[in-house]
Amino acid sequence: MEKYMFRAAQEKDTALILQFIRELAEYEKLLDEVVATEELLKEWIFDKKKAEVIFVLEDGVEAGFALFFHNFSTFLGRSGIYLEDLYVKPEYRGKGYGKALLKKLAQTAVERGCGRLEWWCLDWNRPGIDFYLSLGAQPMEDWTVYRIAGDTLTKLAE
Repeated sequence: MEKYMFRAAQEKDTALILQFIRELAEYEKLLDEVVATEELLKEWIFDKKKAEVIFVLEDGVEAGFALFFHNFSTFLGRSGIYLEDLYVKPEYRGKGYGKALLKKLAQTAVERGCGRLEWWCLDWNRPGIDFYLSLGAQPMEDWTVYRIAGDTLTKLAE
């Protein structure tokens, strides 16, 4: 692995965060679903502090990022960390940066007294699945994710 370090995102990184999100969405074949803007990210990450971002840097250049936030487990009676996005730029892959980001998040979870670290992975993403399994991650096979969004969310809220 090359020389690397981590740094927490700052408000001035908002455009870079959006760039990483768009690159990840393109990889996932979901770019048309990205409606995030720099303004929205600034508001929700930095003003409202609803999420956090860390970068892994190689020789001072951002090679990858992780966007995460706290969730809560009633069964454990404490918070966990939910990893929303993990992405390493293609030219930096194979150097251990994805594992380094997950290790950093695990350390953060332990330092904060969290009970778990969890995330979703697309069913077709076999390289990602194999990577996560190699770290000891367990798929949650008995659970199905449900979502209400957009007009359906607005209608339900009425």
